[in-house]
Amino acid sequence: MGFKVGQKVVYPNHGIGTIEQIEQKEIGATSLPFYTLRLAATNSVVLVPVANANEVGLRSPISSAACELLLKNLADDFSGAASDWKDRFKEFSERMRTGDIFEVAEVLKNLSYLSHLKPLSFREQRMLERARYLVVSELAAVCRQPECNVETRVEQALSRACAKHERRPARTRAAGAAVGH
Repeated sequence: MGFKVGQKVVYPNHGIGTIEQIEQKEIGATSLPFYTLRLAATNSVVLVPVANANEVGLRSPISSAACELLLKNLADDFSGAASDWKDRFKEFSERMRTGDIFEVAEVLKNLSYLSHLKPLSFREQRMLERARYLVVSELAAVCRQPECNVETRVEQALSRACAKHERRPARTRAAGAAVGH
């Protein structure tokens, strides 16, 4: 899928950016096209080889119709994560790297729930903040709403998900955690 100058895109683990230009760069004896992408969060520039855009997970933001689906998913119950923090961190890192906002939302739900039960490790706290930022910023950009409005809706959805998860019988939660869900 080719992107155009001025188009908003999502760069996995970094969020929304805009294609500023498509330029040729000399790599050795070869001239290759690159997307010059300006990230909204940091105003930094990233060069992504056009040929590798799919591999790195560069994608268009979700559709406006998918916004409500994402918020609905955020409010749904979820499978518990691995109880060992190392296994959990590995699983969540893999989900974050996919760039799929629905996978990022699952990480956000799990870490939000865990943060209500106990203090998160420094790395998990950073991942929670990153997941929240990625979800809120993409929803805000697509829905054309201020981040503060979207943040409120995301927090309400997460509260509903955590409440549903707490109401599940402990045996069901334990079984979900045992199979790695």
